[in-house]
Amino acid sequence: MKLAVVGGGSTYTPELIDGFARLRDELPLTEIALVDPDAGRLELIAGMARRMLAHTGHPAEVVATTSVEEGVAGAQAVLFQLRVGGQAAREVDETLPLECGCVGQETTGAGGLAKALRTVPVVLDIAEKVRRHAPDAWIVDFTNPVGIVTRALLEAGHRAIGLCNVAIGFQRSFAAKLGVAPERISLGHVGLNHLTWERAVHLDGVDVLPELLDGHGEEIAQDIGLTAGLIRRLGVVPSYYLRYFYEHDLVVEEQRSKPSRAAEVAAMEAALLELYADPSVNTKPELLGKRGGAFYSEAAVALIASLLGDRGDTQVVNLRNDGTLPFLADDAVIEVPARITAAGAAALPVDPVEPLFAGLIAHVTAYETLALEAALHGGRQRVSDALLAHPLIGQAALSDDLARRLVDANRRHLPWTTA
Repeated sequence: MKLAVVGGGSTYTPELIDGFARLRDELPLTEIALVDPDAGRLELIAGMARRMLAHTGHPAEVVATTSVEEGVAGAQAVLFQLRVGGQAAREVDETLPLECGCVGQETTGAGGLAKALRTVPVVLDIAEKVRRHAPDAWIVDFTNPVGIVTRALLEAGHRAIGLCNVAIGFQRSFAAKLGVAPERISLGHVGLNHLTWERAVHLDGVDVLPELLDGHGEEIAQDIGLTAGLIRRLGVVPSYYLRYFYEHDLVVEEQRSKPSRAAEVAAMEAALLELYADPSVNTKPELLGKRGGAFYSEAAVALIASLLGDRGDTQVVNLRNDGTLPFLADDAVIEVPARITAAGAAALPVDPVEPLFAGLIAHVTAYETLALEAALHGGRQRVSDALLAHPLIGQAALSDDLARRLVDANRRHLPWTTA
């Protein structure tokens, strides 16, 4: 079984390789193709991957190539984990909005839109190459902003499912707090990518969320950066991305007082690359756990194994709404539990969503619709319209100012600015 990783030169990749090695019985890979335009960095990561597999006795061959066509040819599944513009672009995404009093985050708000503008055209170009050279392959998208990117892929007719590690992170965290095996926990997870709430936590089919909040509310609040009082008031566990909405001004103040997350990650990446270059290093470095993407490999392995093995189990993924949330259009992309088979993902029924959450979901979905239009067709006015629709921005003068700044800062990644 061949799997290709587009963006294989990422410092994330050893996290994937670690998962492939540990879960080899679940996903019996014979070839892993790492694809990346940076040949030097790619060879460094490929060498680390080969050592990790050899250390565990995994038989898969690791192939490194700068050619998308060569890398994806004959693959049964293709993982997308690319970052157009690298950490330098992320630094702009996280700092430029702060100049206008808006949260600086790489997937939420203005920074998330900038990333979508850069990323969607590149992803669609790569996906067309997958369609030509691996027409039966499933595309699993981990590239942010996952919801917008997955919607772009689906609207272009690709066999794609979006994946995020937020749900599996909550599952593992709740299981640890309850002292049970993770597979005994399932979630009432609902919303959009990076805009979700856990409305139930089922232990062997019984909802234990009230008990979890009573016994571990303070810990959970600390984990997600919100107050225990707010969590108890809501009666749910929001993802930590909801802090950008529920405590926006406080977050902006905090972000202005310290280095950006992009700067922290860039320093980690430099240290990780040094470790990967050491021929004696053959296991996943502890530092990688601080890079982000916890449990990414487990989520990816589980999804691909279910798609290729027709397992029919339940996993949280990003997929077309198709009536699951009746207050959204069918072509919206939502993040909910779904049954995974060889035919793809089918959302499980969702209980009616409370207005307090449904309103924000609908609002951000409208933004994502306009963001995708801007990414596909360009134009500063479309960028401004998307920002005007975003609940964290929503003012005409501010939207126009941010649109101008974002377009100017990302001009080299936006072909339409020079057309």
